[in-house]
Amino acid sequence: MTVLPDDGLTLASEFPEAPHEQWQHLVAGVLRKSGKEVSGDAAEDALSTLLEDGLHVRPLYTADTARETAPDAGMPGFAPYVRGGRAEGNTLGGWDVRQRHLAADNDAVLADLENGVTSLWLGSGIPVSSLAAVLDGVYLDLAPIVLDAGEETAAAAERLLALYGERGVADEAARGNLGADPLGHQARTGTAAYDLASVAGLARRCADRHPGLRALTVDALPYHEAGGSAAQELGCSLATGVAYLRGLTDAGLSVAEACAQLEFRYAATADQFLTIAKLRAARRLWARVAEVCGAPGAGAQRQHAVTSPVMMTRRDPWVNMLRTTVATLAAGVGGADSVTVLPFDDALGLPDAFARRIARNTSTVLIDESHLARVVDPAGGSWYVERLTDELAHAAWEFFQSIEQAGGQEAALRSGAIGERLAETWAARSRKLATRREPITGVSEFPHLTERTVERAPAPAQPTGGLPRVRRDEAYEELRARSDAHLATTGARPRVYLAALGPAAAHSARLSFAANLFQAGGIEPVTEGTFEESGAREACLCSSDALYAEQAGTAAAALRAAGAEHILLAGRPGDHPGVDSYLFAGCDAVALLSTALDRMGVS
Repeated sequence: MTVLPDDGLTLASEFPEAPHEQWQHLVAGVLRKSGKEVSGDAAEDALSTLLEDGLHVRPLYTADTARETAPDAGMPGFAPYVRGGRAEGNTLGGWDVRQRHLAADNDAVLADLENGVTSLWLGSGIPVSSLAAVLDGVYLDLAPIVLDAGEETAAAAERLLALYGERGVADEAARGNLGADPLGHQARTGTAAYDLASVAGLARRCADRHPGLRALTVDALPYHEAGGSAAQELGCSLATGVAYLRGLTDAGLSVAEACAQLEFRYAATADQFLTIAKLRAARRLWARVAEVCGAPGAGAQRQHAVTSPVMMTRRDPWVNMLRTTVATLAAGVGGADSVTVLPFDDALGLPDAFARRIARNTSTVLIDESHLARVVDPAGGSWYVERLTDELAHAAWEFFQSIEQAGGQEAALRSGAIGERLAETWAARSRKLATRREPITGVSEFPHLTERTVERAPAPAQPTGGLPRVRRDEAYEELRARSDAHLATTGARPRVYLAALGPAAAHSARLSFAANLFQAGGIEPVTEGTFEESGAREACLCSSDALYAEQAGTAAAALRAAGAEHILLAGRPGDHPGVDSYLFAGCDAVALLSTALDRMGVS
């Protein structure tokens, strides 16, 4: 037995155990100082954060909480596969680094493969006739190929299969995905350009001759890009996967063979814990589907994670590198088999060589330098992650059931039921974005009006006609575009004069707050000189509440006499003579800025 030396340090086990109620009592005491008179569970609830889908992030998680609310996650590589689809996880070489290509550029393809990319995702912007040229010099027995050809799915699949034969690739050496996704295409375009029956033959050929090839993709990105929540994304993917299982088994495949023909594609966002939970919950839910369908041994869901297009910004796009790094980390920790990092300039057009390099190196750094893949399910056992995984799984299953009750994924898309639910979710999120409760760094927070515009060649047109594509920055982008047009026409941006009252200690916080808010709408704040020298038509008072009570009325009158057409005040609405409107935390910044631009004559 090892005897610990008496070094004066007391082990934690010698302290009395602190009950949960004691912690709640301390929380209540702190909240009482801020004017909130709550106690017990209510005190804990006051510190909880509400997420989409009715999920809550609690301020404290304990082992008892996890045991009471979350089932046993099992072991990696075993049903229900919450902890990973393979016992070894990604420890043998990291996840598959999958780069997306939207243009027929063989040089870019080869550069990626030579510098760390391990598979290729070829988008619909690449014509079927160019497939051979794009893959010239690519070792097709080493690099998996994933197609995404839309209406040309069947032709692209036949051409790729022919290429394997022409280049002497053994049937069992071909790997990747032929990319058939008729319901995903319907979600994107609003039309059923092809059906599952037309691609069932591809699935049969892959099952019989090409064990490394999958025929179908269950792409959840259309639902994520339409503003859907994590649970809605999962629910739609389950409903689509079930529809494909029904179609493939009707065509003669067994349930296990049909499951083996599907690969699921999910968005990875900068909300790292929600992304981790989403991928873990997806495997659990699909394992349940396979079990109910009579194939409990069908294996884990094959997952392809893509950094979220919704979170990518057009202004200050360099910040996208940080967003995609966090999202990639979350995808790897969550157990994704393949990860695509969208280049930081993805929202601006076709990426350049530098952007592609940063994208592929994001995975390389996390795998080879941060050793992220050396641990299987590193988030496993976290009481927070286990509970979030369980709660998200239940929310997603409920949404999936609502789709099935509506007649299945195809019927729900055709009736508009899915579109309506996603639109409701996006409307609620848009309010958070407009009020800056959900900040966007470089756009709604810390914008940079004098940044140099990043120019890129236009990307191929994306399919339209179905579910909309949304972006977090879209409302602010419209405001900034109005400001840019004004700058191009007049040589100056619309301006607002920030009138600081009193010493810096009194006004600095609200001065920074106001400057930040105005710049988010493309309005240049002026803090130097007098109002007459500023070139502005409006002014905003910035100071403390105490000084507002003493000086706001007088200052507003002086600014009005100097020519100010509209007076704003940075602070909560109050009784301040001469003040026309107020800026405060939680105000609708988009509406306020749009109205300000209207007053300034910026169309």
